[in-house]
Amino acid sequence: MPCAAASTEAYFRAAAAILAARPDPAEPDISAALLKRHYGLAGSIATLSSELERTVEVNLADGRRLILKTSTRPEAIDSFRFQTAAMAALQGAAGFVAPEVLRTGSGALMFEEEGVYGYLQSRLEGVPLHRETATPDLLFRSGSALARLDLALERVDVPAAHRPVLWHIGCWSRLMELEQYLPYGGIADSVRAAMAEYVEFIKPQIANVTWQVTHNDPSPFNMLVTGQGVGFIDFGDGCWSPRIQDLAIAASHVVKDPALPLGGAEHLIAGYASVIALSTLEASLLAGLIRARQCALILVNYWRSHLFPADTQYIKKNVSRAEHGLSILAPLDGSAGEAAVVAAISSTRPPIR
Repeated sequence: MPCAAASTEAYFRAAAAILAARPDPAEPDISAALLKRHYGLAGSIATLSSELERTVEVNLADGRRLILKTSTRPEAIDSFRFQTAAMAALQGAAGFVAPEVLRTGSGALMFEEEGVYGYLQSRLEGVPLHRETATPDLLFRSGSALARLDLALERVDVPAAHRPVLWHIGCWSRLMELEQYLPYGGIADSVRAAMAEYVEFIKPQIANVTWQVTHNDPSPFNMLVTGQGVGFIDFGDGCWSPRIQDLAIAASHVVKDPALPLGGAEHLIAGYASVIALSTLEASLLAGLIRARQCALILVNYWRSHLFPADTQYIKKNVSRAEHGLSILAPLDGSAGEAAVVAAISSTRPPIR
């Protein structure tokens, strides 16, 4: 069943407030003390880039590499509860790789200590997808792995799946209030056109596709090529949403080739559909969903760059890719988009080169 609350004004305002808040203050890093107190571990610590919580890499003497995430934000409780429960439920699943959550000394998935919340996970060893050459075979394998991830998430029951998340599809129809932060010109025009199509044609039908727990951010920064297969990290935006939304998000990042109707996303879509068959309705909505997700990314990140100009480079790391992809898909109307998707899911696996 769809999440009706995610379409409300109150949900949108709560979700926007989370991303409008300044990152955790630059207070003394107590990661080493938390690591020792809750896990009985010690190692060298290095801070990693992160927009909301504090994220550090921990290197243990035995060679293991771990990730410790902590936050002083109250909303982190629900976010960390969701993330840890989802990752724990995925252990042992086949067809993809996910981090392992390490339990605290008391056996809990996360810890709370005097206003500090956190959890510890393994660090996946691999190359982020955005650093790999996006061959047709790699994209096909990535789509197949994403479908396997969604099949595994379909069976999990996790807490806080309905917490406020601005990236939830229920917020998209309200995101155009952020268009004032877009630069004038073609991109703003393309965003307006794609979001108008979403509101008129896609939003009224999205409740009729399959909904479940999803990753909700399978970007090339959150997908890794590992020795054990394609891996997925950062479940922080995960929530209850349309299953096809994971495919739309992943596909939105690989639209690069203007010579192809879907910019090269055909191969990823074919890989996904080789595991999970798309319904007629999903096939008709997918191209518009891809464009709308590109628009959401552009709108939210221009807005957040205005709020936090010092962090613009990190915040907008995916924006140029979204703008380029949107320019490729802009000429597709509903019927042409559906035809391109149908052609993609009907194709065979590309040969390995």
